Parts: sequence; C-alpha cells; structure tokens
Amino acid sequence: MTLRRVVLFVAILLLFSGPAMAAAQTGWPGKIVPCDGVGANPCNICHLGTLAQNILTVGIYVAVFLSAILFAYAGFLYLTNEALNKQQQAKDIFKNVVLGLIVVLSAWLIVDTTMRVLTGSGASIGAWNQIC
Repeated sequence: MTLRRVVLFVAILLLFSGPAMAAAQTGWPGKIVPCDGVGANPCNICHLGTLAQNILTVGIYVAVFLSAILFAYAGFLYLTNEALNKQQQAKDIFKNVVLGLIVVLSAWLIVDTTMRVLTGSGASIGAWNQIC
C-alpha cells in the first residue's frame, strides 16, 4: 500500500511541476542560462554572474515549493494519526523543514552579501550579478 502512495505522490508532483520545468526554458521568470553561446547573444564573463543568480533563485523556488508540500504532509500526519509516534514524526518533519529553510535562506544571504562586497556594489539596491 505504501508503494502505491509513493507512486501516486510522484505522479501528482510531476503533473504539477511539468509546466514549471517547461517554462524555465521559455523565459518565465527568466531563462536560467542568460546567453545562447552563438549568434546575436554570445556568452561572456558577465553572464556568469547572471547564471549564478538564476541558479540560486531556482534553488530557492524549489526549496520553498518542497517545504510547502512537506508542511502539508506533516500537518496531515499530525491531524489524522492519533498514535503518539506519528505525531512525533510530524513534529520532527516540521522541525526539519524549518531548519532546512533557515539553512537555504541563510546560505542565500551569505552568498548575496559576499558577492555585494566582492563586486563593490555595497548596499545599493538591485542584483549583484549585474556587474557589467
């Protein structure tokens, strides 16, 4: 029975994440790779910063999306199972998701602050990856 639930969960996840993966190449919220390498938009060193920022942004989107799913799953476990071990498992999932989000967002803040200092953009408003 648990294998059936896992297969159903993965199928639903792929169903809802498919359009988002397709949109990553079409320009919403932006292309991950900012240049095409040939033609009118050749790659240069300035695109490296933009690529790093795009990867970080996609990583944060994925982390928030997965944390919302895990929060919903933990809430479902907590409310539907009266056994003490399932409620403890739900509490552990809540705790781990919150810690994971703190780690991901802290890592983003550290990278963003470091890159602002290294590129000399200081406390200016805007993306640090727009060096050129």
